[in-house]
Amino acid sequence: MPLTTHVIPAAQIETAVSALLQGQVVVFPTDTVYGMAALATDPNAVATLFVTKNRPPDMALPVMVADIEHVSAIARPTSLFRTLAQRFWPGPLTLILPKTSVLPDIVTGGRPTVGLRIPDHPVALALLRAVAQPLAVTSANLSGQPPARTATEARAQLAGRVSIIIDGGPAPGGQPSTVLDLTQSPPVILRPGPIAWEDLQQTLS
Repeated sequence: MPLTTHVIPAAQIETAVSALLQGQVVVFPTDTVYGMAALATDPNAVATLFVTKNRPPDMALPVMVADIEHVSAIARPTSLFRTLAQRFWPGPLTLILPKTSVLPDIVTGGRPTVGLRIPDHPVALALLRAVAQPLAVTSANLSGQPPARTATEARAQLAGRVSIIIDGGPAPGGQPSTVLDLTQSPPVILRPGPIAWEDLQQTLS
């Protein structure tokens, strides 16, 4: 699906940032599906995100950042990571790395690793740059229900549960990101997605 977005007023991004900084949950479009987010370094905000989605607390949440250079604060990058990130970010590839102690255990379900991504969507990037902090993000739906691809679909499931839903038009991807675990050697795809294993292999070869 081609990328078509509504014009998002700067004031709406500012309102969303204010809500995030107050520990609230915000819904916004990404390049895959609509996401719902909370500050990744605020365990109370992340707990609210789990409750909002009805997500089991032992399930890890991926984290989105605005720039590759922001990764080292919350994870331990490797040369392999940098090669893949420089090729596929921004884009629908989640890379799993060992986490640092800055990231609360609630984000990763107590696991020592975290999945990271930079989304290729102007609204998502504007929000990440404006808040200037990593966001714990999951698809904008109740657990067990289909991921929302539009603000209308997100609102149907989450109205009254979240502070803000940013309508950026249909999410162009329509499916969750490819997840690649870089803590294993060789790396392992944990979830197939828009980026095929063959494309990853070409980059790594």
